[in-house]
Amino acid sequence: MSSEPISLSTALASFDALWSPRIVTRVNDYDVRIAKVEGEHIWHVHDETDEFFLVLDGELHISLREPEGERTVLLPQGAVFTVPRGTEHKPYAPSGAAILMFEPTGTPTVGDRHDEIPEHVDATTGHALST
Repeated sequence: MSSEPISLSTALASFDALWSPRIVTRVNDYDVRIAKVEGEHIWHVHDETDEFFLVLDGELHISLREPEGERTVLLPQGAVFTVPRGTEHKPYAPSGAAILMFEPTGTPTVGDRHDEIPEHVDATTGHALST
């Protein structure tokens, strides 16, 4: 990881792939990841960890399947939201967005349980950032 400040706008400009996070830095045992997103991701669950989202640009929707039923949260630019561990969720961005996430290093982008993975979804644990 870099020992110099990292410009998030420069980092985001360094790649085009959607739903394919880049690891900006690490904090203890957590990756700080950025991603460009547009359209739908997939329904998935992280059994052992919460998932933190910060919307850097655009607007992100996150559908949640909770014991009380299904609901969708809307995150405009600058908003944060944490999906609790064990909660089935599906992020989507109808008009595109840029997001920042905190996740334990090695956490797969499609969770521990998920629907079939479409070809456009990069099911990795994040790519190294190359600026």
